Amino acid sequence: MGSLVLMVGTGSTWAMRAALVLAMSGLAWQEQVFDLEDAKALQRLKRVGPAGLVPWLDHDGVRIHDSLAIAEYLHELCPDRRLYPASLAERALARSLCAELHSGFGQIRSQLPFFLGAPTRSEPPVEAIGELARLQTVWSQARGPFYFGEAGIIDAFYAVMAYRLASYGIVLPGQAGVYQQALLAWPLWQETLLKARLQWPVAARQSQ
Repeated sequence: MGSLVLMVGTGSTWAMRAALVLAMSGLAWQEQVFDLEDAKALQRLKRVGPAGLVPWLDHDGVRIHDSLAIAEYLHELCPDRRLYPASLAERALARSLCAELHSGFGQIRSQLPFFLGAPTRSEPPVEAIGELARLQTVWSQARGPFYFGEAGIIDAFYAVMAYRLASYGIVLPGQAGVYQQALLAWPLWQETLLKARLQWPVAARQSQ
């Protein structure tokens, strides 16, 4: 399969998503970590990164940047893993929902910044109510602990959002909340979260 190196950044939600999809692929990979709060590291990232951003994946000289592109690449690289559903219709829906998350929910991102510290309580900001309602609609259609029954790219993308909301004490009601809690308890997400919280900052300091 060749050498796989994922470039990530401390506190990067998109890097966490790429790392989670890689974990689902079953492939062995290494990580190179950039400290996104260090000016010199950011300068180096802008010099060496395809877009000056994380994440990107280096696979034997093939460089794929952007978390969604990385997920699509891994889906093609590991078809037996079914990172997208086997059904054409479900696969199209999964891609649509991933793309919506990838480009949307700007109010949630700005009003509820992602952090890796202790949870805090907060009233949902008025500006984000519409986007939270949209998540309520989407998540209420999940078939179980994973959106289409088996863990896939869509669950990796939503896991970070589930954690972001829970960090502010926001748990959606009904089936949407059941899905949110299942993502939070997902062992692969817990491993990815622990790595991002503890290992990535250490690796970033060692690389300076």
